[in-house]
Amino acid sequence: MPILPNTEFFAWHFMPYSKLPENVADYESLWVDFPNKLFDAKEGNALYKRYLDEMVMAEKLGFDGLCVNEHHATAYSMMPVPSIIAAALIPQTTRAKICVMGTPPGLDYPHRLAASYAMLDVMSGGRLEVAFPLGTPMEYWAGTANPVTARERFQEALDVILRAWTEDGPLRHEGRFFNYRFLNLWPKPMQQPHPPVYLVGSGSPETIELAAERGLGYSSTFSPIANQLAAQARLRERAAVHGHTIRPDQLPMVCMAYVGETDEEAMAEMLPHIKFFFNTLTRAGRFIDAPGYLSLEEFKRRNGKMLPDIHGKFDWEAMQANFRVVAGSPKTVADTVERWAEEAGSSRVIFQIHRGDMPQWKVVKTITGLAQQVIPELKRRRDAGVELRAAAE
Repeated sequence: MPILPNTEFFAWHFMPYSKLPENVADYESLWVDFPNKLFDAKEGNALYKRYLDEMVMAEKLGFDGLCVNEHHATAYSMMPVPSIIAAALIPQTTRAKICVMGTPPGLDYPHRLAASYAMLDVMSGGRLEVAFPLGTPMEYWAGTANPVTARERFQEALDVILRAWTEDGPLRHEGRFFNYRFLNLWPKPMQQPHPPVYLVGSGSPETIELAAERGLGYSSTFSPIANQLAAQARLRERAAVHGHTIRPDQLPMVCMAYVGETDEEAMAEMLPHIKFFFNTLTRAGRFIDAPGYLSLEEFKRRNGKMLPDIHGKFDWEAMQANFRVVAGSPKTVADTVERWAEEAGSSRVIFQIHRGDMPQWKVVKTITGLAQQVIPELKRRRDAGVELRAAAE
């Protein structure tokens, strides 16, 4: 089946720090305790400029949206404060939505997070979208929040943010973790009732239920495709119980993609960087879990594992089984993405356009291939399907 009529295409950048020492394999983890003396500010400055240019290029070539995300104390990403990256993109873009995926609300003061996102929404003219994660276990090792109360704190912070966006202040909030005598947001967001909101998770029933109760979107990450589809089905089912209908655009379909002239060329060009990403950048050692982060039931369901075995090591077969990843000619990529989008029932396709230590020419090649060949082909098939159905009727 062709893609859905209102499908939008986003470009997602992780902005890693890739100038790592030759003995990087000697480090157990590139998260939390990876020495920050290894960061070269001049190299970081050059990478920020390059990465922002790549994102701006994606908008100029027609992508509907741009995604940035947050991680702390790691070379995996140079975006500990993604709102700053979003703010840098706003004056350089005019049309693309900007999705911040996103600051864990329980790791910040929710009134400040609500205010920063409201500012971005007004500054961008109503182009902001927000995805709220619980945060990885590594984030809890790097911060001060107690992982045992992480989900309760997350839920209360989310409620504070949504109230601050949607209700006229000043408001009063008395909770377990946050108390406000005068919750009075200035400015309030431009979009009403608030910018589109998604929750991000790895399939935990608690996060799915939270999204279902509030009618929010949901994106499942770092879990097998079958588990992601099960989580989406569960969200639809539980949302209906709470009186909500989940739209196709609320179920983002994320994939790693690389476009080449042929399947063989694309695979050869992509593989070294995928290998670097999984073997090096995702390696988190003992920080892969935090005591109390998972509920006892979820801990048992996952056999005591927070993330799949592939996390932190490269296994091509296991990666293909766990993630949506495609390297190939424009036709191969279009065929694969079309199948994935139908399978997920999603009208929001997010391409991860950069992996690991990928050089700029390969990123530009992929952005261009997606924008000029893959996406137009998907839209052509969609429109042809609409015409055929209309003729049949």
